[in-house]
Amino acid sequence: MYCLKTTATFDSAHFLSGYHGKCANLHGHHWIVEVTIAKIDLQTEGEKRGMVVDFSELKQAVRELADDFDHALIYEEKTLQRATIEALLAEGFRLIAVPFRPTAEHFARHFYETLQKNGLPVRTVTVYETPDNCASFEEVSV
Repeated sequence: MYCLKTTATFDSAHFLSGYHGKCANLHGHHWIVEVTIAKIDLQTEGEKRGMVVDFSELKQAVRELADDFDHALIYEEKTLQRATIEALLAEGFRLIAVPFRPTAEHFARHFYETLQKNGLPVRTVTVYETPDNCASFEEVSV
């Protein structure tokens, strides 16, 4: 099996609604997204002969996803009051509502599924919310 790995980063704020601890408060992270793709065989023809995919394509796809979240407040849909959202938008803040609780676990799955839908042979996505703490997502074949 041939594996390629790349990383991208983004900085954002989030909070965990309904959580009873420090993470219930608005706080930020320097997220690191590490993506591994894998294939059994390499391409056999054309300019990409001998490659799984062109590294530049992999890096661009991961970077674009990370850039989408960079320097924003990421919050779970329906966890902020409409007045709060309107006030933050009026101040010029960048807000991103997501349909999941913004945890490292959910980000790992979100990145995995998005890259897979874009045609990449994703094996594992690992998301670090701190240098020492990360979550990974990979599908298990049964």
